[in-house]
Amino acid sequence: MAGPVQVSVKLFGLTKSLARNQADLVFTLNGDRKVRDLVGLIDAQYPAIGELILKKKVLVSVNQDVAHEETELNTGDEIALLPPFAGGAPPMEPNGQTVVADDEALLVRVQRENFSIDAELDRVRRRSKRIGGITVFLGTARDRSKGRDVSGITFEHYEGMAQKKLREIRERALKDFDIIELLIVHRYGPIEIGENIVLIIAGAEHRADAFRACKWAIDELKQITPIWKLEQTPEGEVWVEEHP
Repeated sequence: MAGPVQVSVKLFGLTKSLARNQADLVFTLNGDRKVRDLVGLIDAQYPAIGELILKKKVLVSVNQDVAHEETELNTGDEIALLPPFAGGAPPMEPNGQTVVADDEALLVRVQRENFSIDAELDRVRRRSKRIGGITVFLGTARDRSKGRDVSGITFEHYEGMAQKKLREIRERALKDFDIIELLIVHRYGPIEIGENIVLIIAGAEHRADAFRACKWAIDELKQITPIWKLEQTPEGEVWVEEHP
């Protein structure tokens, strides 16, 4: 029988709230070292979180990939619980990590500070003189959501995995659509009403291809990127599981 293994589990969004705002939980696995064994320990100590995992509303990731019940756990693994993302459904199984060259690093970013739309447009334009059509999607913070007044928003993200998913979106867009370049920038941290949140810019030879790629990219971002949205409302703080 394998010896005991101590693992640390990162918490985000709703799961952090359910664990009394702890950012990490530590568990000791005796004997079997699979994800299902870890879930059993979580369910015993934090039944509200365990119920969400069992209902597939919260996913378990191991080393920034979505894991299965039979996934083996080892000392040093990076484990996290992923509640529903701010954009929609839980992530699908990844197809592998994408490596981005250094000169492309600025085309996919998660950052706290605001961004300049003009500067990012110029960044895409400089990629190729064949670009003849550019489509821009800009997401901003609004003061009302699902019938509630909103006074402010805070975005939390899974550092590393969020960037990885955005790089996957860019690479898939370049492969599946007839475009020349795609840029994605998403902010995190506190954001005031009216401020910028996310920017996607698609550059192609023709406008129709740029429109299609831009729409697909923002829809995909909302589905698979581990970014969580906390709204400040008159009734208190609310974690947003999905929005249009």
